[in-house]
Parts: sequence; C-alpha cells; structure tokens
Amino acid sequence: MSAPRIWDISERIEPDTATFPGDTAFSQEWVMQKVRGDSCNVSTIRMSVHVGTHTDAPLHYDNGGSDMASVELHKYIGRCRVIDVPVAGSPPLIPAAALTPELLAGAERVLLRTRAEHDHKTFNPEFPSLGGPAGKVLADAGVKLVGIDTPSMDHSANKDLDGHQALYASGIAILENLDLTGVPAGDYELIALPLRIVGCDSSPVRAILRELS
Repeated sequence: MSAPRIWDISERIEPDTATFPGDTAFSQEWVMQKVRGDSCNVSTIRMSVHVGTHTDAPLHYDNGGSDMASVELHKYIGRCRVIDVPVAGSPPLIPAAALTPELLAGAERVLLRTRAEHDHKTFNPEFPSLGGPAGKVLADAGVKLVGIDTPSMDHSANKDLDGHQALYASGIAILENLDLTGVPAGDYELIALPLRIVGCDSSPVRAILRELS
C-alpha cells in the first residue's frame, strides 16, 4: 500500500522571497562552517515573522490577544477544503456571495485559492484579499481555520483589518501566503504548525496537505 500523497503548500524562504513593504526580508549568516575549519555548519537567520507562509496570532491585531506560544494547535491540524474563489473590485476582494453554503458544507478548515500560479518572489500591491463580508460568511459557517494564497486577509491599504477581525471574532486561525499551485480543489488533511515563540505576533509554518484515506 502506497503512502498518502503530500503537497507542500509553503512558500520557499530565501533572500528573494517577497515581503510586505516595510517588513524585514530573509537573510542568513554563517557563524560556523566546516570549510573554515569549524566542527560543523551553524547559521543565523534574520527575517520578519510574516515572511513566507505564516500564521497570525491574535496579538498581531489585538494588543490583548494571545501570543504565538498560546494559540490552540488543534486548529492547525485536521481535515480541510481547498476552494477556488473568484475576486472582484479594486482592490480585489473575494465576494461574500461566492462562498455558498453548498461550497462550505461540512468544511472545518478552508484554504482559498485566488489564482492559478503563485510567485513567492513578487509582491503585488493589488493582491486579492478576503475582507470583512467574506470573512463573516466563513465565521458564520463555523470553520476553525482560513488560509489564503496571498500576503494577507486584508489589502495593504486597509487599516481596519476587517477580514482579520471578522475571523478573530469567532476564534478562527489564519494562514497567509499559501502556495496552492497544482493542488486540486477538494478535501485533504492539513498540517501547518506554528513555532512556540513567546510574546510574538506571528510564526512561519511548514504547511502541507496530505491526501485522505
């Protein structure tokens, strides 16, 4: 019996990985190297915790919210559904009406694909986002986690973070910068655990989908 297929839906993290304007890009420095005569290779990295595929802790948008070390891990593991969604408007948003009851029926976690290809090296300031109305539909559907294949649940010019807040009000976990290229729409098992970083607002994740038995 063959092992279940796995899709890696994480962005590659490297110096060219795009960042939100103002965020710290990824860099790596070697502090020990075998080629220099050291006993092993050891490096130090520096980056914003929002580089690449990541999850936002409530602390990211609420000063009184939980930090990354305190989030509920069960939300990041379990059955999920990959959904293709349209976008409309400027800046582009996922229309609330596109998230129909039939599409969401039985979904515990939802990953939203807004585009066919994912380029982790380019930051598009006109990226599609979730926004408040669509976020409210997902909250009302009772999902535990929402992921999206763009940098944020809200457009960069949206200072109210309506999409984040709509999900936060129902305790929904968030994944951003997913790479869903080539993953067929449908149901999978999601594993996307954050690091246990005390006092932090976000964490990179290695997000995978595993086909269901």
